[in-house]
Amino acid sequence: MEPLIYRAPGPFALELGGRLDELRIAYHTYGRLNARRDNVVWVCHALTANSEVADWWPRTVEAGRFLDPAEHFIVCANILGSHYGTTGPLHDDPATGRPYYGSFPPFTIRDMVRAHRLLADALGIDRIAALVGSSVGGFQAVEWAVMEPARIGRLALIATAAKASPWTIAIDETQRMAIEADATFGEPRPDAGMQGLAAARAIGLLTYRGSEGYDLTQQDREELPAVHRASTYQRYQGEKLCRRYNAYSYHAILRAFDTHDVGRGRGGVAAALGRIEARTVVVGITTDIIFTPAEMRALTTAIPGARYRQIASPFGHDGFLVEHEQLNDILRPFIHA
Repeated sequence: MEPLIYRAPGPFALELGGRLDELRIAYHTYGRLNARRDNVVWVCHALTANSEVADWWPRTVEAGRFLDPAEHFIVCANILGSHYGTTGPLHDDPATGRPYYGSFPPFTIRDMVRAHRLLADALGIDRIAALVGSSVGGFQAVEWAVMEPARIGRLALIATAAKASPWTIAIDETQRMAIEADATFGEPRPDAGMQGLAAARAIGLLTYRGSEGYDLTQQDREELPAVHRASTYQRYQGEKLCRRYNAYSYHAILRAFDTHDVGRGRGGVAAALGRIEARTVVVGITTDIIFTPAEMRALTTAIPGARYRQIASPFGHDGFLVEHEQLNDILRPFIHA
């Protein structure tokens, strides 16, 4: 299903001082907005996903699930800088008539959220019944809940954080180093940096799955294989991403992730989280090494009235993509309460 496109009026100023003279936002919707306009569920997506939630989050946009199109008007906007339709490095710079590539201006999580707000306004959505964000989609969701407390009714934060930690920044920097080590990165062409992108993806996967997930699924089937199963998995996943994404977007979005801090300019993280008015559930994953259960519990404590729930999974951070039944058991009652 092709995305819808919203073209924002006028230039879009960016938090770090740059601007986009043209901003287009790709988005998908499911279901219908009711007469009271109170059935909106907005999903914020993560790094290499797109706005077609049903494409990347299996068993969620279905009847009887927490994203039920028969009951809700579900919206997901593609993030700024992405490969999937919203203005990004492969789009033309109006000033030159050529693609931005490496000259795409730096942006932040707050810029992503400001773009979401523009789209919500254009769609006539004054209030979001439930805002759902997983991983760095959660970065956007918690920022939005702090930025516009009265707009958000319920908030579901899954495997995420209120501020990028040194650990997550280090993970992102290591992936950027892999891309920058590719001598073609920086060349003005859409396939520049592809070997670096493949390596970056392989690095990222180590943190998404963790040792338990790998040991469960990537055991060799013979004693001395010519190529280890884990090795072929890493290469396959890197090559798979290169068939659908570009290194410029990946690099730029990782930099945006590192800017995440709901407390910046607001008196610190605790003060910022204290602004949240939404009824909130925070969901951790037992084996997540990016956003650990302890960190998720601390986030819960910092948000007024929030509740903590946990998914048991051997698949680490990716557990939210795999453990469909557990997630639905948590989120469907929460969204429908």
